[in-house]
Amino acid sequence: MSDDDDRGGGGDGGDRSETVPLVVVDGDERFELDVERGRNLRRVLLDAGLSPYAPATRRLNCGGRGLCATCGVRVREGPPADHWHDRLADRFGYPRLSCQISVDRPMTVALVDKRVWGGRQSDGRGEGESPDTGR
Repeated sequence: MSDDDDRGGGGDGGDRSETVPLVVVDGDERFELDVERGRNLRRVLLDAGLSPYAPATRRLNCGGRGLCATCGVRVREGPPADHWHDRLADRFGYPRLSCQISVDRPMTVALVDKRVWGGRQSDGRGEGESPDTGR
């Protein structure tokens, strides 16, 4: 996936402005970014100084190839999961991989408080939740 290619006149006829709004929630802070349409979410976050990684994985990661599952974010508003890992993460309540998301429409994402990988989010069924063991 290229962050820079295909800026020519697309021919789809829709309202395709050059940029789209991205809201990033990091704890109590909220950042509003204007992002060039089609850019990779992981790259956008890193360029803005907003890391999707835990401290230990900022240097130890796959570089955005979708292999290590350490760049997880919660997508509050945005595209549906279309990468195999993201579909499974969505199904079981884990964060989605920012390296596999293209910012092609207005989005809101939340950075995940994590040690190494993002923890599972309760599905709200009230079943006995165990503490996050990191496994």
